[in-house]
Order: sequence, then structure tokens, then C-alpha cells
Amino acid sequence: MQLHFSPSMRSITISSSNGFIDLMKIKVAARHISYRTLFHTILVLAFLLPFVFILTAVVTLEGVNKCSSFDCLGRRLGPRLLGRVDDSGRLVRDLYKILNQVSNEEIPDDLKIPESFSHLMSEMKEKKYSAKEFALILKGMMERSEREIRESKFAELMNKHFAASAIPKGIHCLSLRLTDEYSSNAYARRQLPSPELLPLLSDNSYYHFILSTDNILAASVVVTSTVQSSVNPEKIVFHVITDKKTYAGMHSWFALNPVSPAIVEVKGVHQFDWLTRENVPVLEAVESHNGIRNYYHGNHIAGANLSETTPRTFASKLQARSPKYISLLNHLRIYLPELFPNLDKVVFLDDDVVVQQDLTRLWDIDLGGKVNGAVETCRGEDDWVMSKRFRNYFNFSHPLIAKNLDPDECAWAYGMNIFDLQAWRKTDIRDTYHAWLKENLKSNLTMWKLGTLPPALIAFKGHVQAIDPSWHMLGLGYQSKTNVESVKKAAVIHYNGQSKPWLEIGFEHLRPFWTKYVNYSNDFVRNCHILE
Repeated sequence: MQLHFSPSMRSITISSSNGFIDLMKIKVAARHISYRTLFHTILVLAFLLPFVFILTAVVTLEGVNKCSSFDCLGRRLGPRLLGRVDDSGRLVRDLYKILNQVSNEEIPDDLKIPESFSHLMSEMKEKKYSAKEFALILKGMMERSEREIRESKFAELMNKHFAASAIPKGIHCLSLRLTDEYSSNAYARRQLPSPELLPLLSDNSYYHFILSTDNILAASVVVTSTVQSSVNPEKIVFHVITDKKTYAGMHSWFALNPVSPAIVEVKGVHQFDWLTRENVPVLEAVESHNGIRNYYHGNHIAGANLSETTPRTFASKLQARSPKYISLLNHLRIYLPELFPNLDKVVFLDDDVVVQQDLTRLWDIDLGGKVNGAVETCRGEDDWVMSKRFRNYFNFSHPLIAKNLDPDECAWAYGMNIFDLQAWRKTDIRDTYHAWLKENLKSNLTMWKLGTLPPALIAFKGHVQAIDPSWHMLGLGYQSKTNVESVKKAAVIHYNGQSKPWLEIGFEHLRPFWTKYVNYSNDFVRNCHILE
């Protein structure tokens, strides 16, 4: 801000150094003016100058530095000084009104939707769209983006499903190499356990764990973590059950890698005399039924109305269509009293768990005459994992389901269960399980579509004793936001879901809890480049 006096002292000019010129020009009359008057005039101007400077700075900061007169400044600053509101509120309301109008209108077929924001801006300058045309174009761009994002999400879920259903190359390699070792190495074929330890397989003073799986690496982690976490590992007996194709490789692994002082027995389903077609006719039907095989192995997109399905619902349906759900190994737990007639109490573990604390304390829990000690999944801080009730598993529009079940009944978890086999043998749990499987087959799988848990929820109804949730933490295979501190405190962590720790799609921050029990120094593991 500068103040200029003319040489004749007849005019005073106030100008700006940043582009504002002649902000104020005062002409002094020709008549004689006293110095006192001039002094007072200058004094008043000096008082006003700071305010003029502040107003000019405000205008400059607001991007109106092209104003070069008080008329412009007045138009800009007048409403502010008088407390008036500008028109931006009215403009927003008008825009909202137009957007609301087009929200229920269809996008014209001949309307060309720009491919990008920059393309939109260039077309706006060229074609001078009306407000309504702009709103329709904006709606079209948003709908197209939403559609593409949705399609990408479904494609991602399908790819994840295929990845979860496939056998990793390293694990397949491990099974093949160990199977070959079984045929060429007598030590890999040695009896498990050794003959002098056979009586301990039915000794109820020991702690008996049962594991049913065809994944050799996963089995090794479950057994190793259980034994290493135990206070009395010499009192642990593991009964590992596998299918016929995996038996040789599974046997080789535990023969070549003993987990002393624990005892390990490896048995194939073909070695159980009780597992005949007469005793498991329903499961044979499940495995051979064409409709079921198409459901689990067929096209998962065909017939699915993706426009009316949320990604979360679609993901749940894909998980329910895992081929493992029609495997006999997955149903074996319902036959434990018959497969182990001499045992009184056992803990059944899934192959995607890691044991972090001594589980022998489970034998001290009073089941109150119930059969199944399990963690309930309807109570807990995690709304995603611990919010499961019967309505999450069953189709209550089916008359049989609606008649016999309560949608609000609390569900419980498979994966780590303490079973009282003595109490079990006094019930009709197995027959109930078979009966409901038959009904679901008759209903073309419309009663439920999530593997072995729904029929078990029905069969064990009234036979479940809830145990403390700290025994069994779920969700590590489908929830990346799992609290790591909570994982550290859990007795058993369960990677239920698609993102198994041995798969590439497993969550990296949760994988170390599993890999710490993988023996990477083992020649077979190293040569198969597992998880490298």
C-alpha cells in the first residue's frame, strides 16, 4: 500500500503495489488549505489505511485479484460486511433438486457416457451441457463404475474359491514324494505305533486326540503344536485318519518324523471294518449323487442372480460349495463312538487349527452328562465371527426347518470339540444325522447348504455343553482384521474359511502362527519348496 502526494499538494493518491491501482484519489481544491487541515486529513487516512489493506488482502486470497476498483471490491465485500449470504446455498439446492429428478429416470440409450473425468470436462466445454444432461451423465458414470466394481468383486471371489479348492503344488509334491518313500524305504513302512505301544491306543488313562485329514503338512502342524503345547506330552495319543490315496504318504511322514514322547497312530478309512456301505449308506449317496456332485463341482455362476446377491452372501455360498463337504473324511466325526469303541472321551481337531496351550485340561471340564463340549458362536465381541445362530445356516422358509428349529438358537463350532463317547453311545445322534441328510437330499439341498455343521447342529441338539470361548478362536481363514493379541491368548486358533495358512491367499500377518510349527529343515519340505 502506497501514499503519493502531488508536488503541488493538490491531490493525494492511494495505490496498491500488487496490482490494485488508484484505490483512492483525493483532489484538494485550489483554494488555500491550512496545514492543520491537511494534517488532520492525513491522520484520518492513516487510520483508514490498515482496514483498506486488510480488505484488499482478503479479496486477493479469495482469488479476485483482477478487481481493480472499489466497485468490484464493493460487490465482493459488501455482502460480507452487511451480513448477507452468497448464492452458493441456492446453487447447491438447485443441483440437489436436479440430481433428485434424474435419480428415478432411466439413462437414455443414445447418451454417450464419458470414459473418464478428464473426458467429461473436455466434453462439457465443447457441448455446453445443460444441468439435467450433466446430472444424467454423472449418474451413468456412477452406475457404470458400480457395475464394474461389483463384477470385479464377484470375479475375485470366484478366483479365491478356485484357489482355496486347489491343492498347492508344494503339498502335492510332498504327498507324492512320501508315497514313493513308503514303497522304497522299509523304515517309512514301520508299524505305527510300535507293537509294545499298541495297548495304549485304547488306554483311557491317556489323552486321545483324533484328526481326520488328507493334508499331510496340515496334520503335522496340528500334531506338533499339540504335543509341544502339552504339559504331559508322554500321555498324548494321536489317532490320525486319512483316505486310501493319502495313507502311504501320511504313514511315511509320521514314521520318519516321530513326535516323541507322544504316540501317533495312522489309519486309512479302508482299514476300519465298521465303515461299510451298510453302515454309511447316506454318505455313499452323498458322494455319488449326480445333483450333489454338480452342486459342489459344477459351474458356481450358472443360475446365480448376481444382481440381487451381495458379495458377502455370494462368498458364503461359495464356501458352502467346497468339495470337501462331500468327502467321507469330513463326516467321520459323526461315527467316533463306533470307530473307537474302547475310548471314553476324545478331543476331535480339524486340520486347519493350531494348538497353543495345553489341551489335556479339557478332560477336567464337567460336561454335565452332555456329549459335545464346544464353543458357542453367537456370543462374543466379534460380530462377524461370533454372531452365528441357526438362521445363518438353515432355510427357514422350508416347512420342516420352520417346524423343528428355532432361528434364534445359538450355534456352536466344529474344529475343537471334547466328546464324551460313553454318553454319546446312549443317544440316537447318528441316526438323527442320517435322517436329516436324507431329508435334505429329498429336498434337493434346499434345507441347508453348508457342509457337515448344519446336520450336526440338529443331531446334537440338546447334547451340547458350552465351554469357555478362549478355548477356540475362529475366523482366521476369512477375516483379515483378526486381532493378533487375541490370537496369542487363544488355546486353539482355527483357520476356518478359504484363506488357509498353507495357501498363497492366506493372510500374511496370521500365517506365522501356523508356519512356526512347520519343519522347514525337513528334506521333503525343503525339496518341495513349500511356501517359499
